[in-house]
Parts: sequence; structure tokens; C-alpha cells
Amino acid sequence: MKVLVINAGSSSCKYQLLEMDTETVLASGLAERIGQGGTGKLTHKIAPDTDHEEKIVRESAFPTHVEAMELVISLLTDAEKGVIKDKSEIYAIGHRVLHGGESITETVKVDENVKQIIRDCFPLGPLHNPANLMGIEVAEKLFPGVPNVAVFDTEFGMAMPQEAYMYGLPYEIYEEMHIRRYGFHGTSHKYIAKKTAEYLGKPQSELRSITMHLGNGSSMSCVKDGKCFDTSMGLTPLEGLIMGTRCGSIDPAIVPFIMEKKGLTPEEMDTLMNKKSGLLGLCGFTDMRDVHKEVENGNKKAELALKMLVRSIKKTLGAYFFLLGGKVDALVFTAGIGENDDIVRAMVCEGLEELGVRLNLEENGTRKPGARTISTPDSKIKVLIIPTNEELQIAQATMEVLA
Repeated sequence: MKVLVINAGSSSCKYQLLEMDTETVLASGLAERIGQGGTGKLTHKIAPDTDHEEKIVRESAFPTHVEAMELVISLLTDAEKGVIKDKSEIYAIGHRVLHGGESITETVKVDENVKQIIRDCFPLGPLHNPANLMGIEVAEKLFPGVPNVAVFDTEFGMAMPQEAYMYGLPYEIYEEMHIRRYGFHGTSHKYIAKKTAEYLGKPQSELRSITMHLGNGSSMSCVKDGKCFDTSMGLTPLEGLIMGTRCGSIDPAIVPFIMEKKGLTPEEMDTLMNKKSGLLGLCGFTDMRDVHKEVENGNKKAELALKMLVRSIKKTLGAYFFLLGGKVDALVFTAGIGENDDIVRAMVCEGLEELGVRLNLEENGTRKPGARTISTPDSKIKVLIIPTNEELQIAQATMEVLA
């Protein structure tokens, strides 16, 4: 059975077509500059990330997501280069949706009620939910009769106890506006929790782990009994760790102070915190390879940014260690930085020997594919690298809902 996974943005659309019998990616791609005027670009990959990968680039006007997806269908079914003969071979379509609020706590088959809930959550996810809903409606138009399934980024965090997700604001604010910690990167954290349990050979219901999803956007999750017990992101993806362009957690009083002194509107302040802060704001770079290069060249701002990033990770790590009572099966690194940056991993684990964490520096500094252990054999807490795969998690969740 084949599942098409769609992640629709306001001006872009990422997709993957997977053969679920073997969990193989047949094709993937990214459509860009949708609705921006002029010429859009579609990068389509056949058998991606294999020795047989073939890339096709097409430029065309994409007034809406419909035109972009019509070109995707054309490439998927191309007589010479296509991976399927007809779009009717697609069994189901799984959609990444940012926010389900408190109304949706699990993966669901899309119906009119689900679409209305996604609309109701527009204020909670103004940049993503409208685009995600658009992707669903385009799929309904172009694939009539094919079931659509919504997989929510907030799903994993909905298992948190109330004392974890509530803020210290008046309770009526929560009741009226649903202001609470939701957590994001949930699809990744859920996938990693499942894979960590499998790797350790224990039931997921007994898993106690701390996952570090480190990339341009970064978050951490505290996993107890296989479920999310706490998470670093909050009402929005801005809370928590320092990230590529996001400031992470700051004193809330900073916000009105800067707005008053700089004469900023709420929108301008939001842009400052989300797009002009973090590593970019501190040293001018967002790619950790550039940051490390600048550190080697003696750039003090880059050195400061690196130290601040690591410190924010270690502070959260310490909090989760105590929330789990010191009983931790594994620390897990994933996503772009987590999987590839041996310097950050070493800095995060440095000084944790008394807590039972002993990093194998040689193994940590080696690039290898797949899940692996980078701690020493005598480390009481295993340190793992497990590559994330959000698209596969969405496809698996889609199949489970329709089973």
C-alpha cells in the first residue's frame, strides 16, 4: 500500500510517497514559491537517499497549491520516470498539521469536524494551520475518494500531566483562551520514543528517556513510561532552547520593555524573537558548521552563542533528569545538529560522569548511518543517536488509523 505524506506551508509543499509494505520512500520533493507570483520551483527526487537517486527540477507558475500538486501527480505518474502508473494507486494521504489544540489528542481521519477544529486553532498556529488545512482541501480535490489523515505536531505533548502543561497565569485565562504548554516536534519525539524502546529491547511502556531534537528549531522531551512527561516548547515553538533564529525562553518582562523602548508593534516583536534572535542574533550565523568555523577563527560572539546553546540544553537535561528521579534509560540525540554535530554532543555530555553518563569520544566523533550507541560500555545511562523520520511516522500513523 502506498501513502502520500504532505506537509503544506503557506508558500511551499513538501511531500513523500512511501510504499508501506517495505516502508520505502519511492519519491519525495519540495514545491516552492507557491502563490508568490512569477515562476515557482519543484524539486522532485526519485528513490531519494539511495544510490539510485535521481533529481528532477521543474519551474512553473504556481498560483495556488493546486497547480503545484498537479505537477507532483504528473511526475509521480510520468510514463518514463514515474514511480506509479496512476494516482489511484495511492491508498491514503497523511498530513502534518501543527495544532489541534485540546480538542484533538491523537491522529484522526479527516472529516468536516476535524477541519473545523483545525480552523478553530488558527489563532494558536497562524503561520501553519491555515496552510495545513489548505493542503488537506487540495488533496480532497485532486484525490477524490482517497482518505485523508491528520497527524498533529502537538499530539505527543498532550500526554503531559496538568502540572507540566499549565502556566502560572490566572486559571480563567487557561479556561478562556487555552493558554498552556502544547509542545511541538511531537511527531519526531513520538517516533524517537518508539525507536529508542526498540533499540533498547524493552517495552515502550517502561521507557524512561530524554530526547534532544536539535536542529534549526530545537526541542527536548522528557519521556516517562513511553509517554511525554514534559517538553521544552510551550504555547508556541518559541519557548525552550536557544535555536537558529529563535530566542528560546526569556524573562517575559523583556517583551514589553523592548517594545516600549524600541517602539515595536506586537508583530515586529514576534518577528524579532522568532526570526532575528537565537544563534543568528547572537553571532550572525544559523548553520552550526559556520558557527564552529567562526569559533576556530577566534570569533568571540560565535563562541558565546555555542556556549549559550549548550547551556540551554544542559539546563533542560538536568531538569528532566530530576523529573525522572534519576532513573534514565537513555539520552537520545536526533535531528540535524543532534545527529551530525559531535562537538555539541560532547559539550552536552561533558561533566555528567557522576550522573552515570560516559561518552565514548571516539565513537561520538565517527559518522555512521542508522541508530547507534555513543556511550562507553560502563555508562549507566546510554547515549544514543537515532535518526528521526517524521514522514515515516506520519505514514505509519495514517495506516494505523485506517486499519
